[in-house]
This record gives sequence, C-alpha cells and structure tokens, in this order.
Amino acid sequence: MRRTSASLVAGALVATLAWASGPSSPAIALEPSPGVADLAQDLNQILGDSRLTIAQAGVLVKSATTGEELYATDAGKLLLPASNTKLFTSAAAAETLGLDYRFPTTVLNGGRKAGSVLRGDLVLRGTGDPTMLAEDYDALAAEVAKAGIKVVTGKLVADDTWFDGVRLGTDWAWDDETAYYAAPISALTTSPDRDYDAGSVIVGVAADGGRVKVTTTPETDYLKIVNKATVGAETDVLIQRLHGTRTVEITGTVAGSYQEWVSVDDPTAYTASLFRDALREHGVRVLGKTVAGAAPDGAGELARHESMPLSELLVPFMKLSNNIHAEILTKAMGRKVANEGSWAAGLKVSTDFAKANGVQVLNMRDGSGLSRRDGFTAASIVQLLTAVRGKPWFETWYDSLPIAGNPDRFVGGTLRSRMRGTAAADNVRAKTGSLTGVTALSGYVTSADGEPLVFSIMLNQYLSGSPKDIEDKIAVRLAQFKRGAAVDGAPAQLRTATETAGDLECSWLKPVMC
Repeated sequence: MRRTSASLVAGALVATLAWASGPSSPAIALEPSPGVADLAQDLNQILGDSRLTIAQAGVLVKSATTGEELYATDAGKLLLPASNTKLFTSAAAAETLGLDYRFPTTVLNGGRKAGSVLRGDLVLRGTGDPTMLAEDYDALAAEVAKAGIKVVTGKLVADDTWFDGVRLGTDWAWDDETAYYAAPISALTTSPDRDYDAGSVIVGVAADGGRVKVTTTPETDYLKIVNKATVGAETDVLIQRLHGTRTVEITGTVAGSYQEWVSVDDPTAYTASLFRDALREHGVRVLGKTVAGAAPDGAGELARHESMPLSELLVPFMKLSNNIHAEILTKAMGRKVANEGSWAAGLKVSTDFAKANGVQVLNMRDGSGLSRRDGFTAASIVQLLTAVRGKPWFETWYDSLPIAGNPDRFVGGTLRSRMRGTAAADNVRAKTGSLTGVTALSGYVTSADGEPLVFSIMLNQYLSGSPKDIEDKIAVRLAQFKRGAAVDGAPAQLRTATETAGDLECSWLKPVMC
C-alpha cells in the first residue's frame, strides 16, 4: 500500500475560516470508503503498540463537516484527561466571561486624606489577575505617591476576597504543593515573568568565585533562603521550598548558573510584601502592619491596573498549558455567575456549558486537569470541539491552541517540538495533556483532501515509556488521510513522529522548554 503526505495548500487565515463554520450535520451511515477502511487499519496498527497492552486507550475521529465517525475505539470510556480539561475551561470562559474580560487590580483609600497623610488603611484589592508583575505593583505604588500620599497611619490591607480562601485543589497531590504548576490560587497574586506563572518566584543560583550566589525574580525578602550549595565541578543542585513554609532550601553543587521556578506558600501575603516594598521605594510609609481583609464600603480608588483581555490571555494559557490560569478563570466564572469565587461555583459553570453543548459524560474536579479524579470520554471531548465551531469567539479560541511543529513558543506551545517535518506540522491544532501514566491529545487537523477532522486521543495507565509518539503517529496519519486512497495490502508506511519523553507537560519542565 503506497501513500504520500500532502502539504497544506491553504494559509493560516483560510484554515481558520474553514474551521469556524457551524456545527456539523448528523452523520449519515454509509459504506466505508477505501480511505476510511485504510485509516482504521493503520490506527489499529499504531494502537497495537506493546506499551498499551495493559493500558487504556480511548480514541475518536470524526469529520467536522459531516459528523461522520471515521474511527473509534473505547470512545465512551471515562478516562483521565490531564490538561485536555483546559479545553472545557477555556471554552466556558470565552462564553461566560467574554473575550473582552479583564482583571482589575486597585488601590483603595480606606480612610481620610489630610494633606500628605492618609488617616486610615490603604487597601490593595485583587480580582485574580494572573499577569500582574512586580513592575505593575510598582506602578500602582507610584500612583499612590503621585496622589500626594506620604504617610499611611493605618494598615496595609490585602483584599483577596474576590475569591474564597481555598488555595489548593481538593484532589491535588501533596507533593505538588511546592511546584509552580500547582501554586496556590488567590485573587491577589504575582507572576515572575511573562509566561505569567502566577504565585511563583524564580530562584537562581550561580557560581561566584568560591561561593554560590542566590537571586530571586522578582527581588524579594519574602522567602527565607537556606543556601547549603557549594561550588563544584558540575551543576547538580536541588532548589525546593519546604512544604507549607516560606523556606527555600538549596543543596548540591553549582558550576555555572541555574534557575528553578517555585511556588510561594501564600500569594496574597507575598504580593502584599512586594507592594509594601514598592510603596517604600516611592516614599510612602505605612505605619501599620500588613493584614488580610476586605476593603470597607465606599473606599475611594487611588490607582488601577487592568490586565490584558481574555482574548490575549488565552495564548499563554493554552499554548503553555498554564494550570494557574485555568483555576483562576474557573473561580472568576463562579464569581460572575453565582457571585461566589469558588471551585464549586466555577466548575458548575463549566459543566453546565459543556452539557448545554451536547456533552453527556464528564466529571470536572478542577479547571486545569491536575486532579486525578477528572474524567472525560473521547466522545465528550470531540462533541465539545465540534460544538464550539459555531461560536462567535471560536476563531480566537482556535488560534490559542498549540500548533504542531511550529518552533515559536507562543505559536507551537506544547507541540512546538512534535511532528516536525510531517504532514501534521503547522496543521494539527490540539491541546496536549500529561500526568504520570496519562497522556492525551485532542483537537483539529485538516486531511490531505482538505477535509477538517476532529479527534481525541486519551491514553491511560501505561507503566513505562511515554506513548506521546503514538499520539503523534495518529495525528500524522489523520493529516495524510484521503478518502479515495487505494488499498493494495502492503504494510502501512507511516512516518515516525517525534517522541517526547516524560509525564509532565513539556512547558512545565522549566528551565528546559519543549
């Protein structure tokens, strides 16, 4: 059996417009064409990989235009989706919050201004903006100073009451508490750089003469650094925050330089410390302590910062599979719909959205997929991917999905190193998903005939050897699919897809990036 890969002849804009058509028509039962039978044979061969012998695999492929089922195996089986959960969260957020949604962060006057003295409290109020940087809090502090305030007689109040006080997902792993990709969720938080990993700090080490120098980004004395590292012939260093504390312990040897992203124990307290430092730098003294609390009714606004719109936030969120964005958006949806910034309220919004769009089976325990109690079927994911094609926000949302083989981090995202040099490169747009023993890939691909396809691949409970290359082979084969392909009985000649090892999203493995 002889096949050749077909290159995409349509540009990115044409492809997007083609995908942004309405929901598919009901499937019509027809005798499978030679190409469909050929596809099923090849996908069965790919899924016959020995790594899946004792594992579970749910796969579904449909035509996006006709709804015809081209391939299915255990498509109705409930499996762990990992970060494929973000497909549901992001789509619900686009529908519920709108693409123009922004997170405001404000500084409020909780007292009475008399000359250069504010008699009362100064309030820093957040609504969950995951893009706030130290420089943004510095700009807010500058605005306070510009308003003529030099002394605050009361307290600095950190108001994070827009969300509830539950910081971590109910089912999240205990040993992930210090990892930046599982950072605590707060309405008042800070990111260290423009990947916008809210609630984390970058801790760097470098050999400096005979000692190991430690730096943080941003600069902060919030963390207690215990540096036990020594200069050595090679860099073999461990940087970790001790569970439930502000203490970061550094051990091992350092030859050059190295960085690690670590979560903070309390994003609200950490952010308040950055803001207090910024106030001091701008000549504003706060005489009282820093406390957590709510702004008093009628507090006047002194300064304001608004985030980028959701249309732009979707890019780092989805391309880099940012867990914290998913959870913040979940709570933001709950706050908007039920006036309750909680996981329970937000997950109800996402679940109701999915069911309203024809999804029958799902179990959402968080917004990101970190929970090992999240459950979806391949059929549920394909139904969502099909239904959202008719949404007014679909084009923006579709553009936020990682694109296979594209080397730009904010284009290719978690697929930037996968499927390069194949028919799937710059074609497949899909969400990856990874946990220990779990991998998933779901999204869209245009066949060699120019037919848009929707697919979901979920692989669970494999014991060794990441099977992401199996996902890639399936995606490449879908990109090569032709309905009229001749069948001559020869073995399938499939191009080997890039194998990606590991059980975490490659974008989470900082400082090494996919």
